[in-house]
Amino acid sequence: MSTHSNTANKTLIDKDAVEKNISSRDRKNSVNKWLFLLCTLIGLIVLVALLIQTFVKGAGHLTPEFFTNFSSSTPADAGIKGALVGSIWLILISIILGIGTAIYLEEYARDNIFTQIVKVSISNLAGVPSIVFGLLGYTLFVGAAGLGNSVLAAALTMSLLILPVIIVASQEAIRAVPSSVREASYGLGANKWQTIRRVVLPAALPGILTGFILSLSRALGETAPLVMIGIPTILLATPSGLLDQFSALPTQIYTWAKMPQAEFQNVASAGIIVLLVILLLMNTVAILLRNKFSKKF
Repeated sequence: MSTHSNTANKTLIDKDAVEKNISSRDRKNSVNKWLFLLCTLIGLIVLVALLIQTFVKGAGHLTPEFFTNFSSSTPADAGIKGALVGSIWLILISIILGIGTAIYLEEYARDNIFTQIVKVSISNLAGVPSIVFGLLGYTLFVGAAGLGNSVLAAALTMSLLILPVIIVASQEAIRAVPSSVREASYGLGANKWQTIRRVVLPAALPGILTGFILSLSRALGETAPLVMIGIPTILLATPSGLLDQFSALPTQIYTWAKMPQAEFQNVASAGIIVLLVILLLMNTVAILLRNKFSKKF
């Protein structure tokens, strides 16, 4: 009986085969690990090389005059004052439009077929190339609406670009707020807007800020839509209203980068450094606020 049992165990479990398979899998895992590490190192090396080259070429132009001068045809006098102010206008208006749309769709819009079609269409916009948004903005806002190459036309175009990211993130965050919290607010006598402003938005702010971080990075670095709607690259003024012309930092960097003079390449590198610093600072603030409100709620 014992001999039969041992024979059955050998038949069911072949230890030599199991150990061989384990050894083979360990070798494959080790090879895959080093391959993935190599891919990571290649990406990091290229990124570090680009950053070092950019800082080496652009650091010399980061003077106070670079931030107070407007763009110029002379590299030594070129600055980012107009482009920096225009980019801030553009980002603020685009983010406000995006979050406002998300609040309306989630809190005010009726749950009908039309609303569902709008939500699905917005989600599908995530796969549309940015140049298409530029064509759409040129047709609708510059041509049909007669806004010209103003801050408002560019902000509306960029808001379409970031809508999929910020709206989906904001909707999910707002939807995650328990309905009992809203009902409690109504029970205490608050109206719809008071409930949204004092209850829903603070609770949903961590998720909204996540969408803000993702959309900010895209909106601040996009060039193609702004070029398509005709944003001027050299403008010796800052916008004072929504219908004023403006210049943006990405288009300014793009213009400098394609200049034939070699010194303009260094000026473009300085603009890239400023753009990276702005992104890092704004993302840092958004992450700190998100963490703060996550602990609070």
